[in-house]
Amino acid sequence: MPTQVPFDVVIYGASGFTGRLVAEYMSQQYDRSVNWAMAGRSATKLAAVRDEIGAAKDTPLVVADASDPASLRAMVANARCIITTVGPYQLYGSDLVAACAELGTDYVDLSGEPAWMHEMITKHHDAAVKSGARIVHSCGFDSIPFDLGVYFLEQAALEKFGKPLPRVRGRVRSMNGEFSGGTAASLTATMTALGENPALLAILTNPFALANGFTGPQQPADNKVYEDELLGQWVAPFIMAAINTKNVHRSNALLGQRYGADFQYDEMMLTGSGEQGKAIADIVASSNPLVGDDVPKPGEGPSKASREAGNYDVLFVGTNNNGDELRASVTGDLDPGYGSTSKMIAESALCLIHDCPELKGGIYTPAPAMGEKLITRLVAHAGMTFSLE
Repeated sequence: MPTQVPFDVVIYGASGFTGRLVAEYMSQQYDRSVNWAMAGRSATKLAAVRDEIGAAKDTPLVVADASDPASLRAMVANARCIITTVGPYQLYGSDLVAACAELGTDYVDLSGEPAWMHEMITKHHDAAVKSGARIVHSCGFDSIPFDLGVYFLEQAALEKFGKPLPRVRGRVRSMNGEFSGGTAASLTATMTALGENPALLAILTNPFALANGFTGPQQPADNKVYEDELLGQWVAPFIMAAINTKNVHRSNALLGQRYGADFQYDEMMLTGSGEQGKAIADIVASSNPLVGDDVPKPGEGPSKASREAGNYDVLFVGTNNNGDELRASVTGDLDPGYGSTSKMIAESALCLIHDCPELKGGIYTPAPAMGEKLITRLVAHAGMTFSLE
C-alpha cells in the first residue's frame, strides 16, 4: 500500500451519474473526516458536480482519463484506495486495475463483467499479492447483497449446526427500482466481446469460472420457470444471477470451501403461488430489463425521489439432507442500481482502508475480503439489514 499519499479515497468517475452519487454520499456522510478526492476527465465538470452536491469547496479534484495511462498511474500513486464507477470496465478499466496491482493501491468497482474479471484475475492477481493491493470487484448491488447474504447465512449455520448448509437458494422477494445504465452498457459490451471471441462463452456459462480452477457439483438450473416446492411459490430467472453465482463460488474458493466442496447455489425471483404466480413468472422470464428504449444510458438515471422510493428484499434459504434449514434476509432501503449501490461501494472502500489491516494483497470478492466488517458498516451507515428469519 502506498505510504504518505495525499488521499485516502479517490472517486474516479465522479462527474458521471453513479460516481456523483458516491461523491454526494461521501460528502454528506463523512464530509472532510475522510481525506477523499473527486476524479474524472474534466476539472470543470468535477468542480460543477462538487458545487451541485454541496461538497466542501476544498474537496480536491484530480484529472484522470482512461485513455491516458500516465494520468491513471498518477492518480493511483496518490491514493490509498480507488473507487471506480467508470465502465464498462472491459472497455475502460483494465489499465486502472494494472496500475493499482503494480503500485499497491486498494481498488473497488461495480463490475458485473465476469469475462473481464477472469482476465484481471489471471493477469494481475500475482502482482497484487506482491504489492499488497487489495482489489475487490463487484462492490454494488451485484454482488454485495448476494455474496454477503450467503456468507451471513453460512456463518450462522456454522454456529448453529457446526457445519455449512450445502444447498442455498437465493430468492429475490421484492426489488423496486431500476438497473443502472452502466449495467446495461456492460451487457452490450460483453455481447460484443463474445461475438469477437466465442471462447468467452465457456467463461460466461461456467458457474465456477472465477473459482481459481475449482469445479464443484452440478448446479441447479436457473434459466427456466418452475414451482419451488420448498417455498411454495413459482420462481423466474433473475437477471443478475449470471454474475452473482460466479462471485459466490469464488468467495467459497477463497474461503477454503467454507460453504463445502459440495456447495450448490442458485438465484431466482419469487413471483407468488398458484396460477397468478406462474403467469407473473412467465412474464418475468420473457422480458429483459437491460434491453429496450427505457433502459438508462450511461450517465443517466432516476430522480432522487425515484431512488428514495426504491428498495429490495432477498431471502436466502440453506438446507441439507438431514432436514436442517436456516433462513436469512438482506434488505436495502433505496433503489438497488443507484442509491444503494453508491453507498455500498463507498463503505467498501472505507472498510478496506480502515477495518482490514490484516488483509493481504490479491484480487477478491467482498465476502472473503471484508466479511463481517463490511456487514457491520452496511448496517450502520448504508440502510441495509442482515437478519435471520
